[in-house]
Amino acid sequence: MTVRHLGALRATTLGAASALTALALAACGSGSPAPSASLATPSPTTPTTAPSSPSPAQTTPATPSGTPTPPPTTPSATTKPTTPAADPLAGMSLDQKVGQLFMVGATATGPKASTGTAITRYHVGNVILVGRSQLGVARTKAIVDALQDRTTSSATHGLPLLVGVDQEGGNIQVLRGPGFATMPTALTQGKSSPSALRGDARTWGSELARAGVNLNLSPVMDTVPSPADNAANKPIGYWHRQFGYTPATVSSHGVAFLQGMHDAGVATTIKHFPGLGRVQGNTDFSSGVKDTVTTANDPYLTPFEAGIEAGTEAVMTSTAIYTKIDPDNPGSFSRTVVTGLLRDKLGFRGVVITDDVSSAKQVAAWSPGQRAIKAIAAGNDIVLAGVPEQIPDMTAAVIAKAKADPAFAKQVDAAATRVVTAKKHLAG
Repeated sequence: MTVRHLGALRATTLGAASALTALALAACGSGSPAPSASLATPSPTTPTTAPSSPSPAQTTPATPSGTPTPPPTTPSATTKPTTPAADPLAGMSLDQKVGQLFMVGATATGPKASTGTAITRYHVGNVILVGRSQLGVARTKAIVDALQDRTTSSATHGLPLLVGVDQEGGNIQVLRGPGFATMPTALTQGKSSPSALRGDARTWGSELARAGVNLNLSPVMDTVPSPADNAANKPIGYWHRQFGYTPATVSSHGVAFLQGMHDAGVATTIKHFPGLGRVQGNTDFSSGVKDTVTTANDPYLTPFEAGIEAGTEAVMTSTAIYTKIDPDNPGSFSRTVVTGLLRDKLGFRGVVITDDVSSAKQVAAWSPGQRAIKAIAAGNDIVLAGVPEQIPDMTAAVIAKAKADPAFAKQVDAAATRVVTAKKHLAG
């Protein structure tokens, strides 16, 4: 997520980080042995092997010499009927399904009442800890547990929260205090070897897990072309949020950071797709922010491809406008970017989250409700709204659109299925 004002699954559900890691899916095609606590919705499969029937030699006396042994009659695993998967949305109301498509801001030092209301009244299923906190691990865990206690059957259908945070390093480290190490900037992290960075990220991820956080909105996979571009690149380079100045360095170190988080049992979100390394304005504070160089076949997409192959659970989309991909819509509102490029071309099957669209000047021309509808219509699964007071208008707009438009209602169901399935995989 871009710099926002610079300012667990429930412990009984998520369990220890080791429990999450045990159920993690292997990273897809990364060549890495690191496990991934995947949020991706799996395609229906049958086991590649099945317990074999006992061989005749194990169940009957030896056949007399010269007498052929009859073939086994047990059906093979490939012909055995499979049980249809249960509907992950069974029993959920439309309001509850829509609530799973939002991530609401929760002040890290103590959420406002409106955050709690977003969960209990508007059925919001995910939170992001925002602001600056020096409370440390134990006190943060108490705050997260109190939020998780609101996930009743009437509120979220009993589904626990995804609890996210921007814990990148440098200035972008929301959680500090006792039990949290001070993280260097990503640019400094990029000077370590990938193996050393993976170890550091494992430590930082373990701190998050102990605090009840199960989703780090990191690593940043944006590439700033050169040190000379840092000052002008307000969202990334100015704060040294990039791992380096080439897609190769960003790929290797971004993946190492991701793997370390997975080692600790914390899910990851690579961002800001399709890249903020070559813009100037910060979409939080400026409108009309455009990338005029990135294409659908750009080498600067390589870090995002690497993160997907390494098993990232989520991808965050940028609200900048990419004139060579879709000149008419911010990235988070562009079906060409989200569905055409990210899902269809790059093959991502996990959860897609918008950058914060509640207060960003880049999207201020649209009402809160319009922002939510456009984001979901583009193919995002979760609309990030750091301002909880906007949740009533956003959810109401999406509910009304789903009731009036069957095609949009199918998109709501598909997005909610990805989010709910993700949570069930994390919970085991």
